[in-house]
Amino acid sequence: MQPIRPRLAVTLGDPAGVGPELVLRLLADEQVAAQGQLVVYGSSILAVRVAEAARTSFSSQQIPNGHEWVEIPFSEAVTIQPGHVQAACGRQALACIEEATRDVMAKQANALVTGPINKESLRLAGVHFPGHTELLAHLTQSSIEPCMAFFAGVDRLKSTFPMVSLVTIHEPLAKVSSLLTVERIASVIARTDEACRRRGLLEPRIGVLAFNPHASEGGLFGDEERLAIQPAIRLAQERGIQAFGPLIPDTAFLEKYDALVAMYHDQGLIPFKMAAFDSGVNVTLGLPIIRTSPDHGTAFKIAWQGVAKVGSFKNALLLAAQLATPNQTSEKPCCSR
Repeated sequence: MQPIRPRLAVTLGDPAGVGPELVLRLLADEQVAAQGQLVVYGSSILAVRVAEAARTSFSSQQIPNGHEWVEIPFSEAVTIQPGHVQAACGRQALACIEEATRDVMAKQANALVTGPINKESLRLAGVHFPGHTELLAHLTQSSIEPCMAFFAGVDRLKSTFPMVSLVTIHEPLAKVSSLLTVERIASVIARTDEACRRRGLLEPRIGVLAFNPHASEGGLFGDEERLAIQPAIRLAQERGIQAFGPLIPDTAFLEKYDALVAMYHDQGLIPFKMAAFDSGVNVTLGLPIIRTSPDHGTAFKIAWQGVAKVGSFKNALLLAAQLATPNQTSEKPCCSR
């Protein structure tokens, strides 16, 4: 008897970006089909247009591999143009996210996988959340502030790059210092440790980055390390978490840790995307649902051309299926081998 596949609610993302064509290609992927059943939220009229432009195939009457299609009406599907910021695309992206999230919250699906959105299109559509993370926290009525985490691939044992999580997300750099509280940093460290353990690590080593260059050189370059980061690390250690730091940011990624906690967006994501742009997966920690997404944007310049790489989106689907049916066997962390 074949095991029941987890149901993955999948949104196309911004209709004018690469999300729709990647989803259409992944519907036919046998490895994805073996791990999960996709339930795709979008406009079939748009999908036909994308399939023709990107030289792939689509029929809403014949979805391959037992996957499903949930029709989300889109009156502008025949007129929107690829590669452009459009309010209509922001409205459609939001409608798909809202419907898919409701179904996951109602246990109609086991996880949510979101295609890349364009923040300007959302803003033109009247959506004032800065990104998926904040929007999903609102839609799921999360009781704690979620954080973004990034995995370099699906197979942890083959990964040569640590998981990266962020204390602050879409914030102006000028505001970051004021947001670095002991409680906030300690919470992200705890959720990072929990995510590592969920993936099978018994004793994950969590490196915590400093905020200032050279970890402030004993206070020469700032006091965020002394006032917030060091106390947060001590608090995590008191809770039994193997947390280390504050680590000098420009060398920490060369050291052996299972995960690194970065203080702000670019501090963590510039090195991560240099190492794993085509394979990385974004996971939101702290939501009451499982949510993953590819680690890339809408790529407007190549949208609907059939040349976008599927690796990151495919890994987002595979990781969502993995998290929805977690392996119960635990192993030692890679850095202790």
